[in-house]
Amino acid sequence: MNGRTISPGKAEGEAIVSPEPIGFYGGIDAKTGIVIEKGHPLEGECVTDKILVFPCGKGSTVGSYVIYGLKKNNVGPAGIINKETETIVATGVILAGIPCVDQIDIEKIKNGDRVVLDADKGLVEIK
Repeated sequence: MNGRTISPGKAEGEAIVSPEPIGFYGGIDAKTGIVIEKGHPLEGECVTDKILVFPCGKGSTVGSYVIYGLKKNNVGPAGIINKETETIVATGVILAGIPCVDQIDIEKIKNGDRVVLDADKGLVEIK
């Protein structure tokens, strides 16, 4: 699948997919990488070293720093794939150096799929 590069880099890993937007501030614990938002489809799941797939971000601009904190604490996702990356996620992945692509039909990616993300070229491959 071809998309748009938000933050360059390459990553490969298991997909963890949310059909709902993710709010990083108050939604993911920056010390553990675990989704803590009550009632979220990924509540209790860990994003560490996975390819995090979700439609878009939501919430506070502090979310950018949570993404950076995830990476700094070595509990961040290996890469991020969005349907539409908004400024909070874009700023966070660029600060953190996490590969990110958007304009992807995320409904084609399922939990547990092995995904290769080449954000340098804006490419997503499901193995």
